[in-house]
Amino acid sequence: MKALFIVYNQAYGDEIVAIAESLGQRGFTRFDGVGGRGSQTGIPHLDSHAWPEYNDALMLLVEDAKVPEILAALREKDAATPELGIKAFSWKVEDIL
Repeated sequence: MKALFIVYNQAYGDEIVAIAESLGQRGFTRFDGVGGRGSQTGIPHLDSHAWPEYNDALMLLVEDAKVPEILAALREKDAATPELGIKAFSWKVEDIL
């Protein structure tokens, strides 16, 4: 099992959730209004007067085999609209309650 943390521009709305659902992922936790700045490119998304954009984020627990499929779909979405930005990170889940 892996945790997948996806951070994306709020302009995507529910599109990122729809990608996860279309690939068989029902459960998620969404974090609205997440601020941040990319490490390589892009502008800050801080929901402030100077930087008015902001991000949302999703946390998914997925089977290891599903991670590449979800990341591929996210890469495709990001390539179509790179100015918005999507980042995703995964790590091994040791225990689940």
